[in-house]
Amino acid sequence: MLGAIVFTYGMLMSFVLQGATRNAKLARPNPPMLQYIGYLLCGLSGGLSIMLLIMAFTARAPFPLM
Repeated sequence: MLGAIVFTYGMLMSFVLQGATRNAKLARPNPPMLQYIGYLLCGLSGGLSIMLLIMAFTARAPFPLM
């Protein structure tokens, strides 16, 4: 199940970045849906990275991290 989620996330991120790059080269504005999905994926990436960082520092480990 996690593999399907990671695959879908990667495909969406690839689509958004490719569309934004193409629009920047052509000097066109991004469509609103592309911009909203980009913001959603950016927020999801940032939130997940902060959650994983907190989990890494608060989880019990067999050896001390610091």
